[in-house]
Amino acid sequence: MAKPRTWGMLLAATAFSTQAFAQAPVEVDASQPAEATDSAATPPSSTQESVDVAMPGGIPTVTVVGRREREVQRETTQVITVLSSEDIARTGEGNIAGALGRVTGLSVVGSGFVYVRGLGDRYSLALLNGSPLPSPEPMRRAVPLDLFPTDVVASSLVQKTYSPNFPGEFGGGVINLTTLAIPRQPFFDVNLGVSGDTETTGQLGYDYYGNKYDWTGYGNRDTPPALAAFFASGQRISTGAVDTGEIASQLVTRSNGLVQKVGDVAPNFSGTLTGGNTWQLGDSELGVIATAGFNNGWRTRDNIQQTPASADLSVIDRDFRQVATENRAVANALLGVGYEFGEGNSLRWTNVYIHDTLKRTSLAEGRQNNTRPGADFSDQSTALYERELMSTQLTGGFNLEPLTVSTRASYSTSKREAPYELGIGYVRTNQATSPYGEYFINRLDNGNTGYADIAFSDLDEDLWSAGVDLTAQVLPRLVLSGGVDITDTQRDSTRREFQIVAPSTLPNYVAMLRPDYLLSRAVIEEYGIGLIETTETDPAFTASLRTEAAYAQFQAELMDGLELSAGARYEKGEQEVRPLQVFDTVTRSIAGTNIENDYVLPGATLTYKFHDDMQLRFNASKTIARPQFRELMFQLYFDPEYSRYYRGNPLLTDSEFFNGEVRYEWYYAPEQRFSAAGFYKTIDDPIEAFTGFTDNTPETSFANAPEAELYGVELEVQKYFPLGDLFANEFLGSRRAVVIGNYTFTDSKINVEDGDMVRVFGAAEQAASNIFRDGSQLTGQSDHLVNLQFGLENPNRLSQQTILLSYASDRVTSRGATGLPDIYESPGMRVDFVAREALNLFNTDLEAKLEIRNIFGRDYKEFQQRGPNTVFYNKYDVGTTFSASLTMSF
Repeated sequence: MAKPRTWGMLLAATAFSTQAFAQAPVEVDASQPAEATDSAATPPSSTQESVDVAMPGGIPTVTVVGRREREVQRETTQVITVLSSEDIARTGEGNIAGALGRVTGLSVVGSGFVYVRGLGDRYSLALLNGSPLPSPEPMRRAVPLDLFPTDVVASSLVQKTYSPNFPGEFGGGVINLTTLAIPRQPFFDVNLGVSGDTETTGQLGYDYYGNKYDWTGYGNRDTPPALAAFFASGQRISTGAVDTGEIASQLVTRSNGLVQKVGDVAPNFSGTLTGGNTWQLGDSELGVIATAGFNNGWRTRDNIQQTPASADLSVIDRDFRQVATENRAVANALLGVGYEFGEGNSLRWTNVYIHDTLKRTSLAEGRQNNTRPGADFSDQSTALYERELMSTQLTGGFNLEPLTVSTRASYSTSKREAPYELGIGYVRTNQATSPYGEYFINRLDNGNTGYADIAFSDLDEDLWSAGVDLTAQVLPRLVLSGGVDITDTQRDSTRREFQIVAPSTLPNYVAMLRPDYLLSRAVIEEYGIGLIETTETDPAFTASLRTEAAYAQFQAELMDGLELSAGARYEKGEQEVRPLQVFDTVTRSIAGTNIENDYVLPGATLTYKFHDDMQLRFNASKTIARPQFRELMFQLYFDPEYSRYYRGNPLLTDSEFFNGEVRYEWYYAPEQRFSAAGFYKTIDDPIEAFTGFTDNTPETSFANAPEAELYGVELEVQKYFPLGDLFANEFLGSRRAVVIGNYTFTDSKINVEDGDMVRVFGAAEQAASNIFRDGSQLTGQSDHLVNLQFGLENPNRLSQQTILLSYASDRVTSRGATGLPDIYESPGMRVDFVAREALNLFNTDLEAKLEIRNIFGRDYKEFQQRGPNTVFYNKYDVGTTFSASLTMSF
């Protein structure tokens, strides 16, 4: 045990960490140039050194005397994992979601949504420098972490045990990203990279023109004048008073209706500029750091898409092959200003901008064997999904001995625009009796013999947050802390979808025309083609969530080696989702909801340090999870990641958790450790996804299951092996081997009893067993998660070669429709290779990086299975990705 005066300093440091540690994660000189931050460039040592830990909400930097940053995980009173800039760099991932997928118990699902211990993204909380973020995703409050390039993230912290300083929505854990801070010395880096994959680069793909700026991600799509005037008028098409022909004639042109082949898809490219400086102003320091980056990448998927036509899955109804090409352009920028003054006082202003655009083009052909046997279908779609996130944060930390005061305030805004989501389908009847039976035609009759639909959607979200934290060491072995915080989120979401319809007199020879000719002004006027709005019932929603909270906790050493951190949080939340009035004729909608609850949420962690390098932790807590906006909005939303439609359920309620954990930790050498943990959770009213069919198209919604249990075991090890005594040659003898591994076993089950009921909007209250099966797994939960890293690295300079292996067993993506099995995905095993090497050419420091991802070409499968029969909702080859980059430091 540390001596009393040293213990007091450590206790204060760890108290700060429990107060809001994950709200402004660890920064171990992360803003310095690479040579100053790489732990690989520093030999492991048992000597003590100072580690700067940026505390939450602007608490001034606390100096913990110990062995580098990994000691922070030992000294805090909670279960945390810190990914430093070096840890992130070793994985070679381009965005923070990929790097977090290497953390024990974490998995990445879909477009960058992180699952903690098998619990869905709704159960994980993501923060940026301690403040919450808005989401640019429709009907979802969780922010996709693949938005954040690793260039703007200095470190990341994951806390899996709840402490009352955090928001009560803490089902699986909290993930806090820290952006770059004050540099320790001036630097300027330039990074250039190129990449490609075996399924896309140099292969056949598809695209549409859009406009000449699409490659930048800023290919603006203005709403057509006639449609804009219709939106502004407040009229309804169903009244018959709208000239829909004029609107329809402006919707489809060669720019968005003509799919073009791309013979050889171009490679991906990226570039980043990062720089910073610090100025000494008397006894104070002023630092500025900035980064700007851009990348453009392509991805093609040759996808099998099926739906079942029988309960035993022996008959397939929809059986299509879809080839979709996506072009993604991401621009990002960060500007940070820091000012440190006096004894432990600081101010920090951070601004983040991310603009992410996905341009998608697809062609599909197949059959619908149950609904129209013998006919062939040909579909095409074009779309542009533009997301943007801007955040500005101001934090302050003030040392008012014996009191430490931390303040924080932030404003963030996000938006998503998806104009001209266009889908067009043709049918070939193959009937010898018809003169057009051997040709694809589109009679625009809502799917019987072709269709055309188009949607325009917009989302805007604003999030304000503020908080104050107070910490005081009132006795040598007692630290008290408390604070208040408030968040206010406002969102407006609009989706207007239209079907383009033609009268039955449309000739077949006209119906054979390609889309931009078929829907040209001349044809529309000649044959009286018009529009139907399919979203007239609820085209727009507004949503809000306001939380007000206060907490108090203490940290005390009850006896030598036995520490207790405990407290409680009072949190009041009001969440509202209601339809927005967009028409001049008022109609009453019942698709809104209002959830208002308050909770007292206790949490306690007992740490027993029974040996100099070993300790046990015991944690228990109660937490909650609120429905996400997408889950409450009765509004259709298309997810391009899964090629599936989603619709919310306004009748959802909050979920309540009990969490328990026991953990053993052994820090047997500097930078090396072993840990084993067991955890258990019960969830009342968990929110689960289930899938049904609308016009034979899969559509996913959400419902509260009665109850669920989740439990599991985690193992983690990190070990270095010096090779100097084993190998005489210079290459191996100067290196050490690195082994980092973790394994998580998780099991869960939904409990459904006779008499349990479930509510789904638009249907009568029904037995829960109609949707949920007793004993079935929670969605998103894999039984087994494995991450292994085997590497060689030179401790005296940057030279690393790492093999990374990840495995996730099959997991449920959605409950199956009534009478059908659940839908699973199979992530399987991936093997990657990353090499980093420091060079010096022409007196310029360089870092070269080579990456090979998915070396063995693991494919992707989402499926239902019953006995020998399998239906694939999505099945495609992912391919192997090769990338190379060069960073120049000046």
